[in-house]
Amino acid sequence: MKTLYRLSTLLFWLAVGGFAAAPQWLPEPLSQTPPSRATGTQPRLTPAEMARHNREGDCWVSIDQQVYDLTLYTPTHPADPAVILAWCGKEASTAYHTKNAGRPHSPYADRLLPRYRLGPLQP
Repeated sequence: MKTLYRLSTLLFWLAVGGFAAAPQWLPEPLSQTPPSRATGTQPRLTPAEMARHNREGDCWVSIDQQVYDLTLYTPTHPADPAVILAWCGKEASTAYHTKNAGRPHSPYADRLLPRYRLGPLQP
């Protein structure tokens, strides 16, 4: 009986550890990968161009002078999509870095962001 208890406890903690580490091993879902922009040069993205993408279904934001197309990501955002939709077509660096509550985004969010990058924001 003692052996069964130890074995079941060991298997339980191995399962817990596996679930905790799974996000590091699993690839990102394909549904979160936007279509790529197949161009040889960086597109010229002006504030006026970015401002035209200011609604659900067409959402671009600027974070740290880079423009990101968050259209495909918005529905899968862990928080309410309205959090992102409020910033569509706008400069959102402060909102991203503080989550409007003084807390930074997770390292996972920082790793996810580059896949939505369109290019630098031009003055």
